[in-house]
Order: sequence, then C-alpha cells, then structure tokens
Amino acid sequence: MPVFQLSEQIIFPHPDLAEPDGLLAVGGDLSVRRLITAYRHGIFPWYSDRDPILWWFTSPRLVLFPEELKVSKRLQRYYRNSGITMSIDRCFDEVIEQCRNTRKKRHEDTWITDEMLNAYRELHRHGYAHSVECWQQDVLVGGLYGIALGRVFFGESMFSLVANSSKLALIYLVKFLISHGFQLIDCQMTTDLLVSMGAREISGSRFQGLLKKYIHPNSDDGVWPHEKSG
Repeated sequence: MPVFQLSEQIIFPHPDLAEPDGLLAVGGDLSVRRLITAYRHGIFPWYSDRDPILWWFTSPRLVLFPEELKVSKRLQRYYRNSGITMSIDRCFDEVIEQCRNTRKKRHEDTWITDEMLNAYRELHRHGYAHSVECWQQDVLVGGLYGIALGRVFFGESMFSLVANSSKLALIYLVKFLISHGFQLIDCQMTTDLLVSMGAREISGSRFQGLLKKYIHPNSDDGVWPHEKSG
C-alpha cells in the first residue's frame, strides 16, 4: 500500500490503509487541529529530527483498560509508603522535557523533537494534553504525559529518576481516570513494563471501534478537572 502524502487539508487516510509496520502518512503539520483529528482516529506522529513528520496507526494496539491495572503487593506497599507525592498538570513543560532528556542521557533516539515538544505544550495550553508528576519533597523525580479525548487517555511518554516513580505515576493516573469515567488508555507501543501492569494487545479494528464508542464526535477533551494537584 502507498504511504499517503498529507496536504494542507486536515484529512487523514483510513487507518486500515497503514503499512504492516503502522506507517500511514507523511507530511502535514503539528497544529492543534491536525493532532486532535489524528488522535480521534488513533493516529499519532512519531519521527526523528532527520525525518519528515510521519503518522502511524499500529495494529495490534497495546491498550490498558483502567479496571484491569495490575499492581503487585510489593508495589502497592511502595505506593503507600514511599513518601513520593503526586500531582496533575502542575508542571507539564518540565515533564515532557524530562521525558526527552531521559532518553538522550541513555543515548537513545527520541521522537520528542523541538517541534513535537512545542506542539504538545500547545496542546496542553488548549486543555488536551496533561501530565502526572511524582515528587520527592520539592524535586520532580518521575512522571508521564498524554492526551485526553472523551473517555480515552492517549499515553505518550513517561520518565523515572528514582526507582518505580513512573509506575507510581501510572497508578495515580489510573485511579484518577477511573474516578472521572475514563474507559481506555492507549499505550501505543508494547513494552514489558506496561504488559506486566495489565496492558494487552487488541486488534486495530477493535481499537477503532472503542474510539468511536468513547469519543463523542463533538467532544473536545476529556472529563478533566483543572486543579493543579491531585
């Protein structure tokens, strides 16, 4: 199948037309409108500084149904007794910057280019992108960020500067999402960590069906309180 070249119009090819590796389209921009249109259909940008903007729809798709979160007894005790506190949307910019820097420090490629970083900061300013932060006293030691639409949270990246802090951020996020009626977390890529905590792969067609079910055509964002801490 061909990889589609996007135009100035905010239109994407159907996800079923993606290549076997998930590549669907190339080009376009990272405007708020285009990004939200993409996420509504389960499409996400992922590319490096050396590439044009690449758009993906992967199948099978790793998802976490919030009620299926698995937390070991040892991790539960650590969650209760670590002394790490959590917040929501307290410092989104710092979280996404740390997600990028953590990969760089490990000499790994990062898809969080300057262009991506600025685009997701703009999504945050428009109320779509959100972060969870982990704190030891006043020091940011872990966190994650993603996009909320309807009753779906699209996880983007996480980081951990102390042991298990990204896991604590995920636990906190799931508790928050359950309490506010969210039904699905899109994990995008399969990792051992996420699978160990209850995420599982579903078909691309089922994923599309869930997005249609949980994201109303006229909804702009998630059921997301705007307080700065949890």
